[in-house]
Amino acid sequence: MKMGKLFLLRHALIRRLASDWSGVSVVEFALVMPFVLSIALYGVEVAYMNTVDMKMSEIALSLADNASRIGQTDNSVVTPTVSETDINEVMRGAQEQAAGLDFANRGRIILSSLERDAATGKQYIRWQRCYGRLARQSAYGNDSTRNGLNGTALAGMGSGTTKITATANSAVMFVEVYYRHEGLLGDLFLDEPVVRKEGAFLIRDNRNLTPGVTGTGGAYPCT
Repeated sequence: MKMGKLFLLRHALIRRLASDWSGVSVVEFALVMPFVLSIALYGVEVAYMNTVDMKMSEIALSLADNASRIGQTDNSVVTPTVSETDINEVMRGAQEQAAGLDFANRGRIILSSLERDAATGKQYIRWQRCYGRLARQSAYGNDSTRNGLNGTALAGMGSGTTKITATANSAVMFVEVYYRHEGLLGDLFLDEPVVRKEGAFLIRDNRNLTPGVTGTGGAYPCT
C-alpha cells in the first residue's frame, strides 16, 4: 500500500515537472548567452581595430604634412634646409599622436624625401628617417643602396597604380606607417594583424635640397 502511494506521488511529481515551463527562458538564455557574448565582443574588437586603423592614417598624413612645412616659418633670407632638429620635432609629434598604443615597440614610421635627380631625371630617395622597433623596411627602397639611383630604378612611391613623383627642384615628404595591432582581448578574435598606412605631401615653400639633412643630433636613423 505504501509502495503504491509512493509510486503515485512520484508519478504526480514527474507530471508537474513536465508541465512546468517557468524556467524555460532561463535555460534558453543560458544556452544562447555564449553566442551572444561572443558576437558582442567580436563587434567591440572590430570597432577598436577600426579606431586604431584610422589613428594610423592620421599619423601618416599629419607627419607628412608637418614634414612638408619644415622651414615654412623661417624668416631668414637664406633658403632653409631640413635639419636633424626639425626631423626630431616632427617625429616627436607623431609619438604624441600614438600615445597609449605602445608604438615604440609595436610600430614603425618611415619618413622619406622623394626627389628628382637633376642630372638624370630619375626619382630617388635623398634621405630617410625612421622611428619604432617593429621590423619593417620601406616598401620602396632606402637612402643608400636602393635609393633609385643605386639599385632598381624608382618609378615613384605609393601603393596605388598611379605613383607619386617629385618635380624638379622640389620634394615629396612620403610617410609609411606600420603597426602590429593588439586586440583588447589579445589574439582571441584577431591574430595581431599589421596595419599599414601611407601619407604624402609636397613641400610647401622653397627649400634648399642640395645638402639633404643638415646638423647633428639626429635621433631617428633607419637602422
